[in-house]
Amino acid sequence: MPEFDTSHVKNIVLLGHAGSGKTTLAECMLFEAGIISRRGSIAERNTTGDYHELEQERGNSIFSKLLHTKWRGYKINIIDTPGYDDFVGEVISALRVADTGVMLLNAVMGVEVGTDIIWDYTERFKTPMIFAVNKLDDDNADFEKTVREAKAHFGSKVVVVQYPRQSGAGFHEIVDVLRMTLYKFTDGGGKPEKMPIPEEEKAKAEELHKELIEAIASNDETLMEKYFDKGELDEDEMKNGLKKAMINHDLFPLFCLSAERNMGSGRLMGFIDNVCPSANEMPPQKSRSGETVTCDASGPACIFIYKTTSEPHVGELSYFKVYSGTIKSGMELENESTGVTEKISQLFMVEGNKRTATNELVAGDIGATLKLKNTHTNNTLHTKGKNYELPSIEFPSPNMTVAIEPLKKGEEEKLSQALHQLREEDPTLIVEISSELKQTLIHCQGDMHLAVAKWKIEHSHKQEIKFEKPRIAYRETIRKMADASYRHKKQSGGAGQFGEVYMRIEPWYEGMPEPNDLTVRGRDLHDLEWGGKLVFYNCIVGGAIDARFLPSILKGVMEKMHNGPLTGSYARDIRVCVYDGKMHPVDSNDISFKIAGLQAFRQAFQQADPQILEPIYHVEVLCPDDLTGAVMGDLQSRRAIVEGIDSESHFQKVIAKVPLAEMDGYSSSLRSITQGRAKFNMHFQAYEAVPFELQRKLVDEYAKHAKEEYA
Repeated sequence: MPEFDTSHVKNIVLLGHAGSGKTTLAECMLFEAGIISRRGSIAERNTTGDYHELEQERGNSIFSKLLHTKWRGYKINIIDTPGYDDFVGEVISALRVADTGVMLLNAVMGVEVGTDIIWDYTERFKTPMIFAVNKLDDDNADFEKTVREAKAHFGSKVVVVQYPRQSGAGFHEIVDVLRMTLYKFTDGGGKPEKMPIPEEEKAKAEELHKELIEAIASNDETLMEKYFDKGELDEDEMKNGLKKAMINHDLFPLFCLSAERNMGSGRLMGFIDNVCPSANEMPPQKSRSGETVTCDASGPACIFIYKTTSEPHVGELSYFKVYSGTIKSGMELENESTGVTEKISQLFMVEGNKRTATNELVAGDIGATLKLKNTHTNNTLHTKGKNYELPSIEFPSPNMTVAIEPLKKGEEEKLSQALHQLREEDPTLIVEISSELKQTLIHCQGDMHLAVAKWKIEHSHKQEIKFEKPRIAYRETIRKMADASYRHKKQSGGAGQFGEVYMRIEPWYEGMPEPNDLTVRGRDLHDLEWGGKLVFYNCIVGGAIDARFLPSILKGVMEKMHNGPLTGSYARDIRVCVYDGKMHPVDSNDISFKIAGLQAFRQAFQQADPQILEPIYHVEVLCPDDLTGAVMGDLQSRRAIVEGIDSESHFQKVIAKVPLAEMDGYSSSLRSITQGRAKFNMHFQAYEAVPFELQRKLVDEYAKHAKEEYA
């Protein structure tokens, strides 16, 4: 029998901007429950959560960590997440399996940019949320300002459950308006003394108590009627009302903390086990086919893999949530994505880097297993015959790209294996082998994300690498019509080669009229895989060129469009009309007309006012109001066109379109000029013409490179 049934398992995720105190709070919770005998600290590099060598070196969380504790008859699974946006994938995967989020707010800094970004994901998952104002023992703490900002950002759904009697170094008393009790802590924190609310605080406490009751009652008609009848709700009614409102995302209770001094964590844990929903109280999951997956320990087994890690000498560790049934060691489950049967040979409860073997895990619980050979993050495993597939986690698009290569030649295969392993562990890191740019590219969330990838390759895979600026995927096109002809003639004994082609090229655009001075005998429209079109016309009259040679001419044109005349980039949006030529009854063949077509196209292209196009990206930067000028100035130095500024709560969103060539190093630059208080995202918008001076520079560089290559 499992130690805890489904209704006594609570899954929480600790969220918040970097430095808000998530890992320290997790340490307090483990200590209060007796799981650890001594609280570790970030400064001493000995916390249960931040056990990874890289995290201890950098002093902040990088990976999400599964922890668990036992508190008054409940098992609380805790997922501690990183606060930097570079590691947002760790946050999203944790939110996918959590049933309650605890959003920490730094009482000194208030609501920060990272908090806002994380909040968007909690809205997507409709995760029940608790706010916890931390660091109230700091001399610069401002509880009232933090609450005002929380209400401004997240609405009137934020309701105060606790407030500090005083903040700063003297912080040691918390007034709880749900229980109408004062909690008084000693300097060492821990278990507080429960006391009546002092007379001078009663008016404020009663006003907040009334606001809390009204907020709870307004979301439940039955409670509203009781409130009107009695003018009050008892504690159980308030708890039940809070739970229902939290599940519906209608209320977000707010608590007080000093995680550093271990003040308030016990009361928060009590609220989690008393009020926060278990997995079986949350709306049931729906499979992709629309089937309801009920969180019931007696139902068919179904688990979802939300995270994968690799450990030296152990192999891959798969973290999962049980959405239905009871998972037991030795059980065989089917992977819905691959159809492969996997044996769950071992089950673990996880405490940071420690694993405790267990025989079974019930619906609603979170655990880990080893060595699933054909199972990856986002896979669903289930009892054979059920065909459950739970919705996948949708990870954000990358914001940064670099080229990567090994320092030593001949180690490309080794690097490929390392990158494959990184991708397996981190779905937000995308590896691309670009045939266009002739580079291996890493697409990631930012410079910190990239630094972690580099560290893993060098330390875990023992390979030296270097990053380079990625080449830009330019495009080439033309701006006016041009005619050209080319005769290919080659005689070297025996059958020779002969083909002559007359060609017109024009800029193509949607809806352009047919050629009015040429006789159109055939038209082929080609959607180019790199974007844009090639429209190829047969305008031959009088049999000057046999129709059988036209595919060869097209092949020559297409070959040159793969390797544009200006910079070797792909060409696009061109109409080609072949209107005359000559052939030889013996020497004409496919290769002759392919060469003639290629050279005629090349010559015409050069005469048609050729234009280089560059990729333009839509960039949005979220920053505090006082940093807007610095952000805009930096963007404008990158040839950006600022299209507007929107307000999001008390942040400013700068919207711009920026050439991709100018975004190199932007992640580092933004972090530097804003002290980490701004975030950005970007996505491809369009191709636009490069400035004249830049085009000349690019053409000269390409010509020089080609000359060196063929010298």
